[in-house]
Amino acid sequence: MTGNRENVSDASACLRAARDDHAAVVKLTRELVRIPSRGGIDPYDPVLDYMSSWLTEHGLACRRLTGPGGVTVALMCEITGAGSGPRYVLDACLDTAPFGDENAWTYPPTSGEIIGGWLHGRGSCDSKAGAAIFAHIGARLQQAADQWSGSVVLLFDVDEHTGAFGGAKAYFEGENVDRVDGVMIGYPGLDHIVTGGRGVLRTRMHVHGVAGHSGGSKTTPSAIAKAAELITRLHNTPMPGPVGPQFPLPAKLTVTAINGGEGYSIVPDLCTFNVDVRLTPALDDQAALDLLRSAAAAVDADWPDTQPTLVEVTTRWPAFALPEGAPLRTALLGAAEAAGVAAAAKVAGPSNIGNYLAGLSIPAVAGFGVDYQGLHGTDERIRLQSIPQVQAVYHQALLTLLTAS
Repeated sequence: MTGNRENVSDASACLRAARDDHAAVVKLTRELVRIPSRGGIDPYDPVLDYMSSWLTEHGLACRRLTGPGGVTVALMCEITGAGSGPRYVLDACLDTAPFGDENAWTYPPTSGEIIGGWLHGRGSCDSKAGAAIFAHIGARLQQAADQWSGSVVLLFDVDEHTGAFGGAKAYFEGENVDRVDGVMIGYPGLDHIVTGGRGVLRTRMHVHGVAGHSGGSKTTPSAIAKAAELITRLHNTPMPGPVGPQFPLPAKLTVTAINGGEGYSIVPDLCTFNVDVRLTPALDDQAALDLLRSAAAAVDADWPDTQPTLVEVTTRWPAFALPEGAPLRTALLGAAEAAGVAAAAKVAGPSNIGNYLAGLSIPAVAGFGVDYQGLHGTDERIRLQSIPQVQAVYHQALLTLLTAS
């Protein structure tokens, strides 16, 4: 990090700043990767302490956010400009996926090994490189705070890979946050800026039968057999297709887990299975829930001696897609073009924190970041040469948004 306070109001200046920071970003990323922080497995204090110390050393005051039970779920700091204006959040997670089979890795998952221009290690792409880049942008913005208005929040979640998204919830649903104009999430991928995603409705289907002895003279209805009939019906149910170029993906339904019965001699009276429905503008959460309930009612009618199926909703996030004229989308696409990055807007198939934010009416882009390989897999790694362009794009996009008249 240099002490240069030149006016970084154009793309070339942002790219120069990013190149000056390159070695420092690599160092921070490498040190973060060397600290194991697997979601739900490792303690988070070491990685939080390291990032907190870095921010403090660079003049950025930060604080920890707690979730239920007082457990730390995120680190955040807010950088303010010269006057009132919009608030944007740079969000990246510091927890990671599990290692998997460590013996299958070419280098240990927390090695931070650099070979042939690639930095290896779990979390290098998802999303410790993103966190390191955002931290350096925060430091740059702090140095030039008199040149822009509004505020930028750095949010580093350590409860993302658990699926709880506790850090995001602690901030965006916190009492002290009255306005967020947009969120940029540091997921990896240099080719696309994710400006939308399918939503998700997740349910547990509790299917009932009647318990009995499997060898008895009287046959009782098996919850597993009934569940199989319902699963087949759901599998054969047609899903709505794409609604057009603004949302080019179809809805999708998948049965992802099933549990029922015990031993050999008992006819099961309960079978539970999980259903994951990917939502689109053509199939929102209520329409998907109606579909599941309708299918369950039809099967229940064919099994009159059993209790009705219970549909338990566990997650419901809406689909989202930023319109073409949305400031967040326009600023990032324009900054990418100015930095020489051929990144296209993309609606993603998987859901992400952007869907959660859409439920709060907060616009988000859910992915533009470093070039990578092995996301959540063996030998996860990032291409170091891609870091400066990513930093320059986010930096320029923020300046565009924070200096708009």
